[in-house]
Amino acid sequence: MAKKALITGISGQDGSYLCDLLLGKEYEVHGVTRDPSKLSSGNLAHLMGIDGIVGHRLFIHTMEGFDGVQMGSIINKVKPDEIYHLAGQSSPRLSFDLPEETLHSNATYTLQLLEINRFLDQPARLFFASSCEVFGKTDEAVQDETTPVRMATPYGAAKAYSQQLVSIYRENYGISCGSGILFNHESPRRSPEFVSKKIARGVAAIKTGILDRLQLGNLDAKRDWGWAPDFVYGIWQMLQEDEIEDYVFATGESHSVQELVDACFRVVDLNWEAHVDFDASLARRVELHPQKGNPSKARDRLGWEQKVGFVEMAERLVEAELKVMRGSPGKSAT
Repeated sequence: MAKKALITGISGQDGSYLCDLLLGKEYEVHGVTRDPSKLSSGNLAHLMGIDGIVGHRLFIHTMEGFDGVQMGSIINKVKPDEIYHLAGQSSPRLSFDLPEETLHSNATYTLQLLEINRFLDQPARLFFASSCEVFGKTDEAVQDETTPVRMATPYGAAKAYSQQLVSIYRENYGISCGSGILFNHESPRRSPEFVSKKIARGVAAIKTGILDRLQLGNLDAKRDWGWAPDFVYGIWQMLQEDEIEDYVFATGESHSVQELVDACFRVVDLNWEAHVDFDASLARRVELHPQKGNPSKARDRLGWEQKVGFVEMAERLVEAELKVMRGSPGKSAT
């Protein structure tokens, strides 16, 4: 019998790639979304028209907001073997403007899921998507699973709270659950508010004559940028372990925003300095310590590896946006 998986946030970047992965592994996949009208044009559009997928191996459940009662009904009906909790307000920048939504969607919702799962006759194995934002303004040059949390945003605080809850439920109730501490991971399916998407889309627009200049915030900020499908494979690997623990998923490299800008403009043979303007209003309210994750635990215990490097990532991001700008078949969510 096929395994059943439930994915919250299935229409997002990670949720859609995870859906692709699990379907390829013959899972029965159940996804929760708040807006099913976007499925036909969003990150799952490539699956909507395939015979034998939707309603046969992929089932979409609609839930209004983040409602524990509705979620409990869905989980009790599906009885999943694995739960991948990816949903929630995902922008650290917006978390200052939407603190209550950020807390509820990233923390309260996680607690509700853990409680629902705890009382099942057969609790599911559960993954929680934590974030390198829990480290915030850490003084440690390289961050791993033992690095103390030092949050700098409401988003980071909500993720840290949920990560601790997952550990508490694992240790006190014996539930198989763990957190993936995910450093930045990009793809053409990234939401427009993220800087990688803005840069790649801006470069493509400049190359095709749609845009003259690109406005960006702090170019000196440093991040550990990886490739989303690689990270998603690690997420799946976590739940296949006999004993689930927390893992950092990162590349072990730190690159500035300027380096990403330069790499993207090089794809189209343009000098970034001739096309980029600094806009102070776009800088983060609180700039983080340079991010650099240590993924050695995931490599050693899971056999996980980062396959797509920084330069290739930039190439893929820009080429996907160029296809959209030039009207090629397909869309950026590939």
